[in-house]
Amino acid sequence: MIKFLPILLALGYGILMVRFSAWSTARNLDANATEMTDPVLSNLIIKMANALDLPRIKVHIYEIEPINGLAAPDGRIFLTRGFFDRYQAGLVSPSELASVVAHELGHVALGHTRRRMIDFSGQNAVRTALAMVLNRFLPGVGLVIANSVMSLLMARLSRVDEYKADAYAAALLVKSGIGTSAQKSLLERLPHLTGAHGATTPAWLLSHPKTEDRVKAIEKLERDWGIAST
Repeated sequence: MIKFLPILLALGYGILMVRFSAWSTARNLDANATEMTDPVLSNLIIKMANALDLPRIKVHIYEIEPINGLAAPDGRIFLTRGFFDRYQAGLVSPSELASVVAHELGHVALGHTRRRMIDFSGQNAVRTALAMVLNRFLPGVGLVIANSVMSLLMARLSRVDEYKADAYAAALLVKSGIGTSAQKSLLERLPHLTGAHGATTPAWLLSHPKTEDRVKAIEKLERDWGIAST
């Protein structure tokens, strides 16, 4: 039992951190977000709500500058002020921003947001166990290797989630009559909007798939569904 104590402690620490992170995130969002009321974007979101047989989809503006969309652990959908400002400046179309909302809805519907919070506790336990084993053969570097292995694994899982959320968004956008054209165009322009164009980080280290791979995956869905690629 004693030799498993570090693993149990790591698991307990992870659970505590998950609970604290969820509480802290919710508190921060409550203090720094307001409900989005833009009439043009709201009409598109109403179409998506109707396609999902939901009475309403609430979208909030999170008052931070980085361009992003996010789904909170409690299921709320947020667009950052930086993203919304680009939309109001005409740099992002209403349909493109609606595709971001659809993508975040996918994370919620597929359980990604909650699962990522839970995964954190498991990661700590696995990382600790792996480091203990590796340190027997490679003293002093076991933890470094364990951290690297877990980072690679979680990046891969995150990329899989992004593909699934893209697919959910594409299906919802087609069903609601918005279509996937804006979804693909935003993905293609997003590196320029965020200033990430030209980044050389290897794809296997990124938490999001490469843009061109995401667009190709959506186009494959269109072929599978028998609809013309736009």
